[in-house]
Amino acid sequence: MSGETTAAVLRPDRARPTADLIPIHRSNSRSKEHQTMTASVDVAGQQFIGGRRRRGTSAEELVVVNPSNGERLAEDVHASPADVDEAVAAARAAFRSWSRTTPARRSELLHALAAELQGMSAELAALESAQGGKPIKLAAGFDVPGTIDNVSFFAGAARNLDGKASAEYSGQHTSSIRREPIGVIGSISPWNYPFQMAGWKILPAVAAGNTIVLKPSELTPITSVLFAEAAQRVGIPDGVINVVTGHGSTVGSALVAHADVDMVSFTGSTAVGRQVAATAAGAIKRVHLELGGKAPFLVFDDADLEAAARGAVAGSLINAGQDCTAATRAYVQRRHYDAFVERVAELMAGVVVGAVDDPATDLGSLISTAHRDRVAAMVDRARDAGAEVVTGGAPGTGELARGAYYQPTLLVGAAQDSEIVRDEVFGPVLVALPFDGDDEGLALANDTRYGLAASAWTGSVFRAQRAAAEIQAGCVWINDHIPIISEMPHGGYKASGSAKDMSTYSLEEYTQLKHVMSASAPEPHKDWHDLVVTVAGDGPPR
Repeated sequence: MSGETTAAVLRPDRARPTADLIPIHRSNSRSKEHQTMTASVDVAGQQFIGGRRRRGTSAEELVVVNPSNGERLAEDVHASPADVDEAVAAARAAFRSWSRTTPARRSELLHALAAELQGMSAELAALESAQGGKPIKLAAGFDVPGTIDNVSFFAGAARNLDGKASAEYSGQHTSSIRREPIGVIGSISPWNYPFQMAGWKILPAVAAGNTIVLKPSELTPITSVLFAEAAQRVGIPDGVINVVTGHGSTVGSALVAHADVDMVSFTGSTAVGRQVAATAAGAIKRVHLELGGKAPFLVFDDADLEAAARGAVAGSLINAGQDCTAATRAYVQRRHYDAFVERVAELMAGVVVGAVDDPATDLGSLISTAHRDRVAAMVDRARDAGAEVVTGGAPGTGELARGAYYQPTLLVGAAQDSEIVRDEVFGPVLVALPFDGDDEGLALANDTRYGLAASAWTGSVFRAQRAAAEIQAGCVWINDHIPIISEMPHGGYKASGSAKDMSTYSLEEYTQLKHVMSASAPEPHKDWHDLVVTVAGDGPPR
């Protein structure tokens, strides 16, 4: 896709409306223009170590499956702790040279990588769609171009690592700041946006001069390996980017605990994030955590109701709701509540659920049948506890029963302290609850242990400013929900973690600061010496 198309995906000022991610008023029939997209990229070997794609060395088979239809996409063997050792050793060996590579050269190589990935975009989108069970239009219009835009951004950012200006702060010395790479980064990325998350982990790390060992989810490793392989083709040295694929309990744990890993970066659940932080703390490693979310969607009584309803459908159903920033809790001021519920239900009923390689499909499958069953069980428990299912509330039927599909679901009548309101569902499920005054609405929005993202819908600049200031989240959208942009940070408050992805803020997190203090004059005697020792001929302390 062209750069302008990429920009339009990420920048709301030039983008199509967010609701267009999920077109409304379609029948549930397959598009006449549907053509099966088959990737031509080699997907054999899901490890990439020291510049070479290879198979793992554990005793456990690795099978990558399209969750929308059960088709096998790739087969390999899981990595072993020995593979982790080899990958970390390759990263350590590459670090000395890569960390001394000039920012201009690192930038040049990343620009080349962006061009290389652009040329692979159709194949990457097909594979990203297939391994994740996501609609091809989302993979081709958001995941892949958004990641390529990130590569281009960090290619520029590599040459813009700022430090404090050199100056004579003491009067007798010149102080300056060096911003240096940390070393070998051990990163663990999730399955919901595998290509994007590979980019979010790899790009700031290597742009700052670090080397990396990435462990993608064993469910969706294919495009992460292709990312690393493309980087090698354009000249990024062997060992700078390594990928090991296996279970978190074995490969992930070995990576986090590895003595030669200097920093750990993890994106995933808050529960696992705590384990990662605890392990890393024992070795005093830098930790970068981007964790769960339970985003509130706050609709005031002066909001544009149609815009809010469309935003709620798109914001809750993107990637089948498997998004830590997805709209999950819609708090609607009572005057609009009934109309909002009615319109959202109507819009959800028009969503096309179907084959993920069909360009007409709006909603794909969940990542696995096990995860679909988990989502279904949460909805069933909510229903048993008194919540009402307005629409959806069941797995896919007919042909869709072959895959891990779950219907777009709207719930009402749930209690604020119920599981469905408090905990991550990570599926196409939205809960709507009413509120009265502004104070109550803001309090309900903040009534969560999470703080990753939120949105407020209002026609009042004063309400918008208050919501932006008082909602405890790393990102607050006003009259929109979901758009991201390479220049701005992504990360949360509270149990959602404190690290930032994207933007120069994330680049800084992969660096460490060094203060260099140089004497301004060659005299052997410094005034402060007299506070410690008096040397004959120097005179009394001053």
